[in-house]
Amino acid sequence: MRYFIQLAYNGSNFHGWQSQPNAVTVQETLEKALSLLLKTPIAIVGAGRTDSGVHAKQMFAHFDYEETFEVAFWLPKLNSFLPKSIVIYDILPVADTAHARFDATSRTYEYHIHTFKDAFINELSWYYAQPLDIDKMNLAAAILLHYTDFECFSKTNTDVFTFNCKITQAHWKQTNTSLQFTITADRFLRNMVRAIVGTLVNIGQGKMEVDELHPIIQSKNRSKAGFSVPAHGLYLTQIDYPYIPNKSNL
Repeated sequence: MRYFIQLAYNGSNFHGWQSQPNAVTVQETLEKALSLLLKTPIAIVGAGRTDSGVHAKQMFAHFDYEETFEVAFWLPKLNSFLPKSIVIYDILPVADTAHARFDATSRTYEYHIHTFKDAFINELSWYYAQPLDIDKMNLAAAILLHYTDFECFSKTNTDVFTFNCKITQAHWKQTNTSLQFTITADRFLRNMVRAIVGTLVNIGQGKMEVDELHPIIQSKNRSKAGFSVPAHGLYLTQIDYPYIPNKSNL
């Protein structure tokens, strides 16, 4: 049978989601715990990849297991096998053809910035003390919804077949000294959100005008866009599937 795992993790101590040689990753940690618990090799497929230091408030992955999986019994045991930085919220039986990556219809990310020094959130939010014009940043963010090709925000030398993504929301919200950027799309390119945020920060700081975003996107050139903001402020917050009612964790 096939099962979906709904989980969250603090990515500070992981080299991203995907397993890789000589590095501790979320996928590797989860596979080791499941294999040890179920006494058989378990391979998992994630809904996507997060880079080193990026967090996930909601992530899905799937795995196959021949025997019946009693969620109420195994869920607390699995959590006890995992480090404090990973939590499993649910394990759901799904159709054998269900796929955590290919069946996802949308993904939502948040980027968090704090503008006043805070000793307690440095690993979870980017400290940026320069003044930012949120109105201009929102005007620029709205421009993103009018385009589909975002090669200018993609990491170079990537192996994707298309740079097209359909963005359905992109906006900033400010609460006192905290800024939150939220963006939803059907898919994202590698480094895309961090490059978008860096470009919008340049606009908010006055280094670039709002209308300059049009030729940047049209150029399809990564060097024309802004810098990539640090990974530790980025969160994957929601993944949607047509057959799973969304249950936000946080």
